[in-house]
Amino acid sequence: MNKRIIAAFGTVILGAAVIAGIGTYVASAKNDSRVMQATSAGTMETPEGTLPHYTLEISSYPDSMAGSHGADGGAHPGYVSYGPVTNFEVPAHVALTITVKNYDGGESLNNDYFRVVRGTLGGTATLNGETIRSISTDAVGHTFTVHGMANENQELFFSVPMKAVAEEDMPEEGYTAKPNVTVFTVITGDAGEYIWNCEYPCGDGTIAKFGAAMSTMGYMSGHFNVVDM
Repeated sequence: MNKRIIAAFGTVILGAAVIAGIGTYVASAKNDSRVMQATSAGTMETPEGTLPHYTLEISSYPDSMAGSHGADGGAHPGYVSYGPVTNFEVPAHVALTITVKNYDGGESLNNDYFRVVRGTLGGTATLNGETIRSISTDAVGHTFTVHGMANENQELFFSVPMKAVAEEDMPEEGYTAKPNVTVFTVITGDAGEYIWNCEYPCGDGTIAKFGAAMSTMGYMSGHFNVVDM
């Protein structure tokens, strides 16, 4: 009987430790000190009138060796990753222009919903200077997809596909000199804590490729916080 009690007690302690560990991970991901703040860029004329204009510039890479995870690629050097950070802070009720340089290749989406530009001004983006509304399902490298509810009345959602780098432009080592550059603008709306993630199946070696890098904070997902200024 005593052995059973000790074993049961041990199981409870182990379970508590696991839950505590998960809580610690979530808290550390949420409070990551590496937060990129949007840069003020004057004003912009929009369908909602003249708004303050801010910018963010980020990149997506075929591995984690670009430096944001440390010189050795950190815990997962083989994971694809956005950078230089994956947590962002932007002002509420502004026009926000995001520039993404994609250095990675790609194949096909699991869900062609995400090949379409959604939630941006005019429903468009520019790809290497050309206006687009979508790209081919089999030419997507990654997506930048932000979603969440600020309150019961305010949702922020936008999703933009990043075109894959052509196979012939992908070097054996290092990164291509010809990244595909996507630029788009959104209206941030009410303050709130949102999440972003990539909707391209980039978690190699996992079921439907939705695990590994794709489901790991700091690689293909992060926080997107809209704050009152």
